[in-house]
Amino acid sequence: MQTKNIKKRLQLGKFKLDTLLNITKGINNNLSKSELLDLYKNILLDELKIGKLLLFSFNNKEWKQELCLGTICDSINVIEDLLGIKEIELISNPKNDKLKIYDVIVPVFHKSKPLAYLLIGDFDGEKIEVSPIIKHLSFIQTLTNIIIVAIENKRLYKENIDQIAIKKEMELASEMQALLFPKNLKNYKEIEVAAHYHPHHLVGGDYYDFIELNSDEVAFCIADVSGKGVPAALLMSNFQASLRALIKRTSSLSELVIELNRNILANANREKFITAFIGKYNIKTRNLQFINAGHNPPLLLVGHQIKTLFEGSTILGVFENLPSVTEKNIILPKGAIIACYTDGVVEQINEKDEEFGIENLELSLIQNKNNSVENMVQAISKKLNDFRKDVDYNDDIALLYLRFR
Repeated sequence: MQTKNIKKRLQLGKFKLDTLLNITKGINNNLSKSELLDLYKNILLDELKIGKLLLFSFNNKEWKQELCLGTICDSINVIEDLLGIKEIELISNPKNDKLKIYDVIVPVFHKSKPLAYLLIGDFDGEKIEVSPIIKHLSFIQTLTNIIIVAIENKRLYKENIDQIAIKKEMELASEMQALLFPKNLKNYKEIEVAAHYHPHHLVGGDYYDFIELNSDEVAFCIADVSGKGVPAALLMSNFQASLRALIKRTSSLSELVIELNRNILANANREKFITAFIGKYNIKTRNLQFINAGHNPPLLLVGHQIKTLFEGSTILGVFENLPSVTEKNIILPKGAIIACYTDGVVEQINEKDEEFGIENLELSLIQNKNNSVENMVQAISKKLNDFRKDVDYNDDIALLYLRFR
């Protein structure tokens, strides 16, 4: 009799060892999630003769039912019925009637994070001649842990591959977006230009431009799309293409803005809008023609006096017909400086949740007015960095400074 019992234990031990080896081979052979679950299900049903089986796993966003056999599949809610269980639990007189149809709950944890819950019932050990349920629990727990960890590793691997792919796509999008900006801002005898751009993510929705129209005229623009990331960048690239195509075909900034508004409506369907400041400067007459379409008003510094350039129209991409469009013309005296910026500059916060504000921008402009505009842009960038310290940028940052000599 003792020899027979030893033989049975050896057979059972061999069965468990072979089972774990087969599972390990399947994992090493990169079986799919569904194939691993089928293998797991067959072991529990065919070999251990489990009558009821319900398996949940967590996919980093929500609990998902992976297997359900021999019972009502929608009877258990993980969050309500299982989430507090941290050890193997034999079900005898559960408070929750839904659990009565099962015999055992086997939780699977990684550190303090629950990864899965297995509910099983109706053991029949006749085929492999094993005794009561309790003798199988450590094996089933081990088996379940191996399967769930393998599935979790597959998910993490795929997630990592997806993140790498997304990162590469974003890097490519960032490189493509960089082509939208003027490569080298040409400094003329009559105009000195400098700019700075820092996207909140790899790609952003801010934009600046400086365009030579003819020997006497130049145009410049700064703009901001609502929202961030790729959708904002795509709309901004369309805006840039439209602006560059239209501004050389019309002498009227009003007509230009009306047409840009139509294009944005057609492409964004009122889901996004653009604020923009567009200026056209005649080098001979020193006349600046501009329209501010709902953008942060650029600062015009003449001597020690700062004025804001706010006249124009409302934001673009919201109204089918712009309520009003006003073209403004001013003569710029020698030495006048225009500082264009996006709202990410003045709305940047520090550790005390204070905003950088327009006052800091004006102060830096006055303090550095005798420096080159390149140094002025560098000064405001440094001032902004010193202000925010360890606080991340909360928006895209764009600066465009011009001195009219």
